[in-house]
Amino acid sequence: MADTYAKEKQLEREIAQRVESTMPGVEVLAVELTGRERMCVYVDHPAGVDHSLCERVTTILDSYRREYGIDVSSPGFERPLRKPTHFERAVGRRVMVRTATPIEGRKRFRGELISAGSRTVSVAAGGEAVDIPYDAIVRGNLIDEG
Repeated sequence: MADTYAKEKQLEREIAQRVESTMPGVEVLAVELTGRERMCVYVDHPAGVDHSLCERVTTILDSYRREYGIDVSSPGFERPLRKPTHFERAVGRRVMVRTATPIEGRKRFRGELISAGSRTVSVAAGGEAVDIPYDAIVRGNLIDEG
């Protein structure tokens, strides 16, 4: 599983550089491997994400189609949180965070995001605040409260 997360981070860096330099205003939020030969790329844009934008991003990623089926998606209600700026914008909201290794005996945390500092996030999970280093986070998402 650790190899999967490392591969996702590598793909995210490559894809973000390619898409964001080609399409100003588009932000690659996350890349998730949904199977051995399939990935989902979550993108956002200040004007919103529509089918046309997803199609243009898919075209930019054409060279990856030899190895992967590619889905391009809007972030949706359970927006991916991967970068410190993503967490900063989510302070005060409910989140789910998964880590690669256990922190205080757990790898999954659900609760209110209390703070997002320069090196860690603090999540009120199970009644107590838990500090989680960004480097330990492999998945983070907003929890749909609707």
